[in-house]
Amino acid sequence: MSSMDVPADLPKQQSAASRAGSAATPTLTWVTLALMTTSSVASLRAAPTMAVYGLACVFLYLVPAIVFLLPTALVSAELASGWSGGVYRWVAEGLSKPLGFLAVWCQFAMTIFYYPSLLAFVASTIAYIIDPALASNGLYTAIVIMVLYWTGVWVSSRGTKALAGLASWGLIIGTLIPGTVLVVLGMIFLGQGNPSAAPMDSSHLLPQWTGLASLVLIVNNFLSYSGMEMNAVHVSSLKDPAKEYPKSMFLAVGLVLLIFILPALAISWVVPADQLSLTAGVMQAFEAFFSYFGVGWMTPIAAVMLISASLGGMLTWLAGPSKGLLEISRQEGYLPPFLQKLNKYGIQQNILVTQGVVTSVIALMYAFIPNVSSVYWIFSTITTQVYLIVYLLMFAAAMRLRKSQPDHPRGYRVPAIGLVCTVGLLSSLAALAIGFVPPSQFGTGSVWSYVLMIGGGLTVLGLLIPWAFLKFRKPSWRTAAAESTGGPS
Repeated sequence: MSSMDVPADLPKQQSAASRAGSAATPTLTWVTLALMTTSSVASLRAAPTMAVYGLACVFLYLVPAIVFLLPTALVSAELASGWSGGVYRWVAEGLSKPLGFLAVWCQFAMTIFYYPSLLAFVASTIAYIIDPALASNGLYTAIVIMVLYWTGVWVSSRGTKALAGLASWGLIIGTLIPGTVLVVLGMIFLGQGNPSAAPMDSSHLLPQWTGLASLVLIVNNFLSYSGMEMNAVHVSSLKDPAKEYPKSMFLAVGLVLLIFILPALAISWVVPADQLSLTAGVMQAFEAFFSYFGVGWMTPIAAVMLISASLGGMLTWLAGPSKGLLEISRQEGYLPPFLQKLNKYGIQQNILVTQGVVTSVIALMYAFIPNVSSVYWIFSTITTQVYLIVYLLMFAAAMRLRKSQPDHPRGYRVPAIGLVCTVGLLSSLAALAIGFVPPSQFGTGSVWSYVLMIGGGLTVLGLLIPWAFLKFRKPSWRTAAAESTGGPS
């Protein structure tokens, strides 16, 4: 989830885009689509997580790219080119409407944990402008998360469009420029004869095996790669989708891997693994490099670039997942009338405020759990677990639709779809299972408390709440939505 980390489909927008793309002349080149996909997936935020592994991060990024990133990209292209409306429509057509609701709910629900982890990264980055020691202060992190989140809710609830362009600049401002600077400085640093903090020899190409826990960080990469399905809706805008879409995806995968791997390596060159913060690792590397080259005054500039990109993405996409959930719920009556109401700007303010209350409670965990990196990792893992449910449903629906509706028009067909979906399903299931194993960095913590936190978050947020909405929904919920004309809530 990246500078976007774009977590949800927007049904109306996707439908419109799909109609527009299939209506007439091609509007996108395959290179343009590759760049769009890269901008919605790639981010520097996950770099510290993999920098812990040094040279082995190459392996840890390549494996999920092959078994998860490519299957997701290819399968979502076939579904988007055949059925508009996003993941709800895909799963509803292929499996059932209740499972379609589960899919769109999980796309929304993952943001409840995603935004605290994103804003924890922002908080630690801001700390490098004020006082780097604050980066590990839980109370400071909690306060920043709540202030920034509620500011975002206020902006989003007013229907403001002015900041929408910030996300489109996120790839350049907050990823490409800082990432390139980080890598170039790192190469000069090594070129001047300085030793790397992490071993860079061939014996360290694979992560050191200390049991299953040594591979747990690979799970976070599934979330890093999520969002590939977002731009699949544009497949019909290509001149020759069957040939150009795979080329576009392979180029995007290559670019995404470069953006993920090279900065992670650069961080590992200058910051020892045992000193690396999962939230502030990027700024730790910048501070170290800038201090070495005598340009410490550039550290706040790098921080501002990272902050602006992250906040721009948050503001632009804050209402996105909830809007997707709202549209489906107003059509089918999945949510109670209170959550379906719109304010005078046509924004789902009640959903945003309810989500904000939960987010604030989650943010307080930073104040009460001493290790900020531990909390950050727990939230990231729960986010990944909930989002993996979406992909499990998507792969299952794709296989079912190929059998039940083989003649339905599709702009793109995945070759060997059974094999591709099976690989995607198995890798997603494996990621779910591994997500319950504490990473090796949590050696002193209780295994069972970790499992209970991850399992509890997944069960309550990803399964029990949507089940309750389906179990207790009333016909009047749909009627209320049909009769509602919006207005202040």
